[in-house]
Amino acid sequence: MPASLEAVAERMKPISTLLLCLTLFLGLPGARAQQYPSKPIRILVGFAAGGPTDVGARTISQKLIEAWGQPVVVEIRAGASGNIAAELVAKSPPDGYTLLLAVFAHAVNPSLYRKLPFDAVRDFAPVIQYASIANLLVVHPSVPARSVKALIAFAKTRPGELTAGSAGIGTSSHLGLVLLDSLAGTRVTHVPYKGLSAAHVDVVSGQITLLFDNVVSALPHAKAGRIHMLAVTTLNRWPGIPEVPAMAETLPGYEVNSWYGLLAPAGTLRDIVSRLNAEVARGLKAPDARARLFAIGAEPLAQTPEAFGAFISAEVEKWAKVVQTAGIRIE
Repeated sequence: MPASLEAVAERMKPISTLLLCLTLFLGLPGARAQQYPSKPIRILVGFAAGGPTDVGARTISQKLIEAWGQPVVVEIRAGASGNIAAELVAKSPPDGYTLLLAVFAHAVNPSLYRKLPFDAVRDFAPVIQYASIANLLVVHPSVPARSVKALIAFAKTRPGELTAGSAGIGTSSHLGLVLLDSLAGTRVTHVPYKGLSAAHVDVVSGQITLLFDNVVSALPHAKAGRIHMLAVTTLNRWPGIPEVPAMAETLPGYEVNSWYGLLAPAGTLRDIVSRLNAEVARGLKAPDARARLFAIGAEPLAQTPEAFGAFISAEVEKWAKVVQTAGIRIE
């Protein structure tokens, strides 16, 4: 029997060697990237279901499912202005199976919160900036201003009297106001709400004077004359309403870009990041995907990982200065 066992062991040596080589090969970065994806992918969203972040994540997930045939699950981990989801992704294995749907707040939060359990730049691998959403500066018809220049002149005659709603402290609608006051030398009273919907209702009814509103929700009321559109907050005019000027046309340097993108944990293989970038960009060219983004006021984009990384770093630096100057802080 011992001799028989030795013979079997001898015959098994080539197979054992082959298995060992295969195991070592599959452990190589290139092999792991070629296998990707071989199991379900998670996209974590740090905000409530049904909003633009959720819509974007589900649009991306559907296109990845169609392309790769693997499940892509959208998980809502709302809270702390997206920080809960961001921490989970930052501390996940860098294998491309846990991703973050990151937004404007990701670059602002390092300045708003005294201490975060992650670094917004170093702990993430940028994948793609896939969309940009403009806010729209609107005023109630009781305000005798039909341009940014006229609004600034009017506000300067009534320091502190005009009121501007926002979706909350540190949101793009709030920082849009902060940047306006900073660049124009105005003093408008900030009225924070728990979300943009309530602020939108109050600017339409005249309870507040002005608002940096969502383009989609503002347009029907603007067309009905219940509010007036003065400018978009992006650097250039918005494609859907080219007749409305950009804030920067009156205030050079003004830009509040409500961007949306995909991040992976730092250390994720470059090949995996590249595959994700290429597939998301390809998927969002589809007419149905573009239609879903346009429906939430988003302009589809397709930045490279390098460009997206440089953009986030610039955003963190930009808003750190604005937040510090304004003395804004979330405890």
